[in-house]
Amino acid sequence: MLVIGNGKLVTREENHPFYECGAVAADGAKIADVGEHDEILAKYPDSEYIDAKGGVIMPGFINAHEHIYSAFARGLSIRGYNPKGFLDILDGQWWTIDRHLTLEQVRYSAYDTMISCIRNGVTTIFDHHASFGAVEGSLFEIAKAAEDTGIRSCLCYEISDRDGMDKARAAVKENADFIKYAQKEGSDMLAGMMGMHAQFTISDETMELAAASKLEGAGYHIHVAEGIEDLHDCLKKYGKRIVDRLMDCGILGEKTLLGHCIYINPHEMELIQDTDTMVVHNPESNMGNACGCPPTMELVRRGILTGLGTDGYTHDMTESYKVANALHKHHLCDANAAWAEVPKMLFENNAAIANRYFKAPLGVLKEGAAADVIVVDYDPPTQLNQDNINGHILFGMTGRDVVTTVCNGKVLMKGREILCVDAPKIMAKCREESAKLWKSING
Repeated sequence: MLVIGNGKLVTREENHPFYECGAVAADGAKIADVGEHDEILAKYPDSEYIDAKGGVIMPGFINAHEHIYSAFARGLSIRGYNPKGFLDILDGQWWTIDRHLTLEQVRYSAYDTMISCIRNGVTTIFDHHASFGAVEGSLFEIAKAAEDTGIRSCLCYEISDRDGMDKARAAVKENADFIKYAQKEGSDMLAGMMGMHAQFTISDETMELAAASKLEGAGYHIHVAEGIEDLHDCLKKYGKRIVDRLMDCGILGEKTLLGHCIYINPHEMELIQDTDTMVVHNPESNMGNACGCPPTMELVRRGILTGLGTDGYTHDMTESYKVANALHKHHLCDANAAWAEVPKMLFENNAAIANRYFKAPLGVLKEGAAADVIVVDYDPPTQLNQDNINGHILFGMTGRDVVTTVCNGKVLMKGREILCVDAPKIMAKCREESAKLWKSING
């Protein structure tokens, strides 16, 4: 038994959302009890104890859209890269990187990402992977890092025709093989999806192959209308909008996750809602790539299950919270926008998205839920309670304020010390592999 206590406890549970001085008791992978600190200690006197020291105890964060393969881009300057638009960014930077990745570099990109997730209190990720230089086995390399670090991971490989049909078929097979593996494992720490890049790089033939290869219980994870070019391509080639094409190809559904959805209209929103398809918003990436601002507030108001992701831009979900809050206020010229919608996306909807793939309740601290718990070193200058906790997270916390991270009952970090792996050794290897990658790209 593990008890984490002596802190302001934010449970995200409707009946008991907040304890001024609370504690969580975990029995293996599940939460056994939640309550007042002294009562929990008295019930479980012989347990391992982690003292929150007056900080804030919360559920672990969930990132609904990651890109592990981007890890080694930090600081990279690609010779001749001078993008004039979004398509130039994709081909000149991201596709260039993924074409040069080796399996070893994929694995260490995953280690770097997952260590950063631990440091920022992220315990569950949905990753959308690409490494057309090394397709076969790439998801299994990421899974090795996930198992070593203890991060709950839903993985997929982005199918695309951009490097030819042989690579497209290999990508479909990698997804199918991994979905089968994750479902057979049944550990509730790994899941698989049928990943797709975006419709403008996927032919009908490849769409059909993906549909024929997808196992029951898995959906699709695909970028949708991230750039206006994607919409123009679909209208020109197929005479229809993107979500209509996905509907006709059988892609939509309750297990499918659509990334971005910037250039969609009300008709497409109705299709997404009617099929109970999920959406994930990535504010920093959309701004950084100058792609535009999606109608995210409208999606949330319509009741479409819309979550929050980072697109690999960061691994700090509080950072995405802050940016989304400011982006939609600015875009709508409405200072009252996003106060309710963005925290709903981060704390409620991300958990609902995750619970379509993982069995134990996530994003909540209650009996029977997954033992995913973080402790934040935060000493508020004003009153903190169940009514204003989101304001404290938004304006007072960052991911690196996290001092302890527990996932599935395993202590991954305590007192800011990574316990699950030899982080300094791994980071040294990351620097070695990233140098190889950079040399491969620039010669």
